[in-house]
Amino acid sequence: MWGKWIGCEVPESGRERFSAAQRGWAAIGDQPGLVGQVGGWDRGCARVLGLWADEEAYGRFMRERHDAVIGASGQGGTYAAIATATGAVVLEMAGDAAELPRALEAATLLRVADCRLRPGRAAHFLDVQRRVWAPGMAAAGGMLGGVVTRLDPHRYLVTTLWSGPAAHRRYAAERLPALREHAATGDDLRALTGHLLPLEPAWAVLPVRRRRGPR
Repeated sequence: MWGKWIGCEVPESGRERFSAAQRGWAAIGDQPGLVGQVGGWDRGCARVLGLWADEEAYGRFMRERHDAVIGASGQGGTYAAIATATGAVVLEMAGDAAELPRALEAATLLRVADCRLRPGRAAHFLDVQRRVWAPGMAAAGGMLGGVVTRLDPHRYLVTTLWSGPAAHRRYAAERLPALREHAATGDDLRALTGHLLPLEPAWAVLPVRRRRGPR
């Protein structure tokens, strides 16, 4: 699987235009290899997570469809700056949803941990994700699924999809402190930036074969 993380700085006056343009990405629901795309607002910044079956499927989309969608929506003129990062998904985390596309469909909240690692710590970091964080969050209730994406050798994006804010608050209060202590990742991390995004339903892009009516 292949992931893409996008951040757009959008002036307050341009948020409505950006959001309208973002809805235009529904046009790619028939693109082969699309797993799903979700996003929302985060302190004045629009953030979007896209997932693809593999790098080849993502590359084909970029060559065949991306620029046409941008051009048709006029989205390129709605933000002041954009930052993107892509990489291979190195771990898929199970949750309450039967599979990741179902998690993308049902989630209303996205939690992102953007982790910058110290040199030589990637193997330990990933081991802890597998042994501690993934099962710990899966047992919390309300975590629907997630992935860990390697954006570069020292940067990993941990993204989890939640049923709603109440489930995430319960997890943060009841399970997070013990998991953090057990994980002991202090030596792994050079920096960590967290994001908690209420998802915009109109921004969700799901494969056409899986799309359901409004939830």
